[in-house]
Amino acid sequence: MERKLRTWPSRLVARPWLVAFVPINAATSGFGVALPLLILTTLGGGWTEVAIAASLYNVAVIGASVVWGYVSDHYPSRRNLLVLNFAGFAILYGILAEVHSLPLVYPLYVLVGLLAPAGASASSLLILEQFNEHERAGAYASLQEMSMIGAMAGLLVGYFWLLGHAPLPPLFLALGVLSAISALAVRLAVRESPRALHVAQVARHTDSLAYRIVHGPGLRGSIPFFPHRPLLDRQALARFRRWVREEVHHELPLIFAATFLFNLSSNLFNISYVPYLYALGIGSASIFLVNFANNLAQGFAFPLSGNVSGRIGPDRLVQRSTYLRSLGYLAVAGFTFAPLAASDGLTLNLLAFALLGGAIAFYSTASSMILFRAVEHRDAGSILGLNSALGGLAAVAGAALAGLLATTGSYRLTFLVAGGGLLVSLPLWTAVHLASVRQSAARAPAPSPPAPVPAP
Repeated sequence: MERKLRTWPSRLVARPWLVAFVPINAATSGFGVALPLLILTTLGGGWTEVAIAASLYNVAVIGASVVWGYVSDHYPSRRNLLVLNFAGFAILYGILAEVHSLPLVYPLYVLVGLLAPAGASASSLLILEQFNEHERAGAYASLQEMSMIGAMAGLLVGYFWLLGHAPLPPLFLALGVLSAISALAVRLAVRESPRALHVAQVARHTDSLAYRIVHGPGLRGSIPFFPHRPLLDRQALARFRRWVREEVHHELPLIFAATFLFNLSSNLFNISYVPYLYALGIGSASIFLVNFANNLAQGFAFPLSGNVSGRIGPDRLVQRSTYLRSLGYLAVAGFTFAPLAASDGLTLNLLAFALLGGAIAFYSTASSMILFRAVEHRDAGSILGLNSALGGLAAVAGAALAGLLATTGSYRLTFLVAGGGLLVSLPLWTAVHLASVRQSAARAPAPSPPAPVPAP
């Protein structure tokens, strides 16, 4: 039976304290655009330096995700972890406002990456612990809405801040204040959970798993999720080979391959996109506006995605959204074939990035449903850990490829490679659907033989 994912909250704010997540998401969303702009404008860096910073950030996030998952299992106060996370962001953003040297940005961005997974682990567990079974789906949908509202608000803060030609560095102080507001709100409004759950229990709930996969502060990727700590011993490679042999005819390896290509392409495009807009002559304030169009489209599409997935099926939806996203990448590549005035480039990129935002909302819901379907009847913790490891590898590889193309290629080639990667993943998603149908047929009980007809 197909599970349905709740993407439209029964109430916009399931509990008043969820509003505390609006300012922090405003801060992290604004930061995701402000940091590359700081490198490109104030510090005189280029596309290569943005890619280097993203690579260092992604490497830090992967290692920190394992550590913070372990801490969440052994330190039961979700409130304190969130306060630490949000207050830490406030301090780091404030320091970045005073940085005038590019080499200093790299270690500070690494510290942001080391801190980012703390909030992702704590927020997922907080919902599980403070809402009962019947309320959780609506609570996760409400938390997602708070995240989206905050993300759009943060981009508008950046837009209006720079619209009056204010200098960029003080914007980081404003983002730090937003983070501090969330830290204070969580400290005052959130009570300690009556019971402590483990990170592995996130994988047992469709909505919690979907939120954990989809949502991640900072850049537009999710924070890797490791329900179990990876065991890096001599037998690890042997266990992995054995698992590959057992699963080679099932859907999981196909899902991993398709999502790896998707994450690789997305990271390659996203890391290169702000430098491309800046090179096109689009002003810093307008770059925030282009990103706002992406988030606005997500805000409209995500609440609809659960019903659409239930109506046409997640397999069909993931293919259509992947195809739509590839068209967006290729459209941006097409913009590079003709010289564009900054105003024309702004209009075209507003439309293209909005299209990409709607597509990612539908893709995230559909792919989460497919992954949850695939891990049923299997060791969900190990499988999700492997999926996250591959997602982290794709993030690092996408950043490294962006750096390579920044040195030897062009924006046009970068966007063509990103779009091509998504097109290559389409037949993999078709194979996922066919493998799922075969597995369902194999698990179905054999029909009972007809009852004998008594002789006349």
